[in-house]
Amino acid sequence: MKGIVRGITGIALCVFLTGCSCNTCCKEDGGCCEKQECKCCKKQTCEQCNKKGCSMQQAVIENIMTRVSVRQFTGEKISDEQVESLLRCALAAPSAMNKQPWEFMVISDEEMLGLLGETFPYSRCGNGAAIAVIPCGNLERAINGMEDFWINDVSAATENLLLAAHAMGLGAVWTGVHPNAERVKQLQDILNLPEHIVPLCIVPVGVPDEQPEVKDKWDASRIHYNTF
Repeated sequence: MKGIVRGITGIALCVFLTGCSCNTCCKEDGGCCEKQECKCCKKQTCEQCNKKGCSMQQAVIENIMTRVSVRQFTGEKISDEQVESLLRCALAAPSAMNKQPWEFMVISDEEMLGLLGETFPYSRCGNGAAIAVIPCGNLERAINGMEDFWINDVSAATENLLLAAHAMGLGAVWTGVHPNAERVKQLQDILNLPEHIVPLCIVPVGVPDEQPEVKDKWDASRIHYNTF
C-alpha cells in the first residue's frame, strides 16, 4: 500500500506541476517523457497538449470526479510538508467579501486523536488517521449582520482540503459537527476553543487502508435551467 500511495502522489505532483496526465510516463521526481499520447484529446503528445492546458484540465476534473470518503487508515505518519500543502489549498478557498473567517485546528497527537475518536466515534479519528483537521469559523471575522456566511466560506475551504488530500494520494472524510449544538460544545471544550471559534466539522486525514468505490452521482433530473 505504501508503494502504491507514493506512486499516486508522484503522479499527482507531476500532473499539477507539469500538466502531464499520462500516468505511465510520470516519474517520482515530477518529470514527464513528453512523448506519451495525451489521455484527454488522444491526438497529441503531452508536450503539445500542455501548451493548451488540455491535460491539466483533465487532471483537475478527474480528481474531483474520483474523490471518495476514506474512513480506514494505515496509521502511517504524513510529513509536515504534506500537511502544509493541504492547509494552503484549504486557505485558497473563496470567501464572502474576502473575510476569510476561518481557523484550522490540526491534531497530530495520538492521545488527542484517540480522545476525538472516543468522543465522536463517527469521526473515524481512531481508525489510524495521521492527523485530524478541524475547520472552524471565527465569528469575530464574519460579516457584520450576515455572520452565518462563515458556514459557506469554511465549507468551501473544507472541500479544497478534501480534494487536495485525494490529489496527494491521501484519504480523508468530512464528518459533521456544526450545527449540532452538543457536538460543537463538546469539541470547543476538548480543544479549549473560545466561544467565537465554532468548529464546522472534523476531517481525519491519512494514508488510506481501503479503496471505496467511486460513486456516479450524476442525476440529470436535479438540473434545472432558467426556472425550476
